[in-house]
Amino acid sequence: MRNNPLRPSKSEKEELVVITGASSGIGAAVARSISAEGYPVALIARREKLLTEVAREIQANGGRAFPLPTDLASKSALNTLPERITNLGYPLGILINNAGFAWYGFGDEMSWEIAGDMIAVNISAATYLTLAFLPGMVANGKGHVINIGSIAGSIPSQGVAVYSATKSYLDSFTTSLYRELRGTKVHASVVRAGAVATPFYQNVAKHSGSREIPVERLAIRPEKIADRVVRLIQRPRRVVYMPRWLLFVPWIELTFGWLMDQLGPALLPSRSDQQV
Repeated sequence: MRNNPLRPSKSEKEELVVITGASSGIGAAVARSISAEGYPVALIARREKLLTEVAREIQANGGRAFPLPTDLASKSALNTLPERITNLGYPLGILINNAGFAWYGFGDEMSWEIAGDMIAVNISAATYLTLAFLPGMVANGKGHVINIGSIAGSIPSQGVAVYSATKSYLDSFTTSLYRELRGTKVHASVVRAGAVATPFYQNVAKHSGSREIPVERLAIRPEKIADRVVRLIQRPRRVVYMPRWLLFVPWIELTFGWLMDQLGPALLPSRSDQQV
């Protein structure tokens, strides 16, 4: 009988891996793969039912998973999260900041409510959790912060002004930490991902006033991101691109940014298309 690929095949490890946005998509795939490596995982997300289902799946396959339902856009909920994680009784070894969402359309049509929540989830939560746990990692002489970014952070595009800015922040934040942490045996990495086949794109269109992002057909499977994260833990690097050919994309902005300046609005659905 073939081995279940999700059943832990490695010796059990005691370092806790915290994964935000773990109820579906990349976060859930990463949780399954990390658990299969023998790590206990703390799963953070807003949707309690889905989060519990992921945890039970991992537990059924012999893994250790702890769902901690949390609305990362809520400052009060976020403030209690480090203590809840610490109370699990495991030393924190790896923090994977994956939670995030997008909105697609003209910036002047985006409400501050949505923009504020996006900044809170995509930036503030990742920064807060990183700064909360980084001192302990440095004191222990080991640890890894992995931020799931986006190629949108390297090539700001029409329709995703705030989202691109949040991912640019993660790029800069990670690079600065990576350079600060040299010599400490604590690592900081960012995964600059392209389109990934997850509910992310369906969720984009659910936000008030948002259009559908037209790149889903180019998406890769979230399991590929999860496999790359596992390899990144084994061999830390500052930045990786998924898929790898995306490493050439930042040069497009440098070389053809002027052309995108001219064509940008034309690549969005016209405002009149959205009028009823």
